[in-house]
Amino acid sequence: MRSAAVPKGIELFDLSGKRALITGSSQGIGFSLAQGLAAAGAEIVLNGRDAGKLAAAAESLGGAGTPPRTLLFDVTDAKAVRAAIDGFEQASGPIDILVNNAGMQHRAPLEEFDPDMFELLMRTNVSSAFNVGQAVARHMIKRGRGKIINIASIQTALARPGIAPYTASKGALGSLTKGMATDWARYGLAVNAIAPGYFDTPLNAALVADAEFSSWIERRTPAGRWGRLEELTGACIFLASDASSYVNGHIVYVDGGMSACL
Repeated sequence: MRSAAVPKGIELFDLSGKRALITGSSQGIGFSLAQGLAAAGAEIVLNGRDAGKLAAAAESLGGAGTPPRTLLFDVTDAKAVRAAIDGFEQASGPIDILVNNAGMQHRAPLEEFDPDMFELLMRTNVSSAFNVGQAVARHMIKRGRGKIINIASIQTALARPGIAPYTASKGALGSLTKGMATDWARYGLAVNAIAPGYFDTPLNAALVADAEFSSWIERRTPAGRWGRLEELTGACIFLASDASSYVNGHIVYVDGGMSACL
């Protein structure tokens, strides 16, 4: 017999009363996920380094429900992250859901790749998730609950020419996700990752505009097209909600089937 304490149906996906911090959320995937989590009832905290972009994003997201908050900090600066998270928790209350979305891409032949750019990629795509994840988890552990969702990539599992360092960073993020789950599940935290395939985002604008590359995407992806940002929302709500209460350490590929076939 089902326990009366277990939510049923749509209630499993209800995020009402939860607060979600999404890093790198002034545009692109981060902003789209913020919209999706807000629609599911969550109070949203937007993050970025540009105060103007954050304010514009908050204004655009505002409307239904609790107005979004903004939290300005650089995810690659561990001390700044810790100060911002600790200050927010003390002043405003708990962060129940963290989406580590901040990231960057840089394309160049591996033999010519700038070592400084390699380090920047790793700081932005991997160290950032460690910095923010650790800072938020310290508070979640005390409460005995929390959801952390890292935004990985199809490149967590597969490589393409010209982006080897990016592939390395996303592979590391996938492994970090498993490590976070292994260390923190005992405290009531759930840590998983979403690995998008090729989506029409500002980060991919040049690729979307490249007719030859877009044609390759259509041929290579079983779904036959680029992903739409809103198609990431369901996976994020699932991993942020009670519906995934026993899901931990997984990487959910949202890629139109690309990773499933040769």
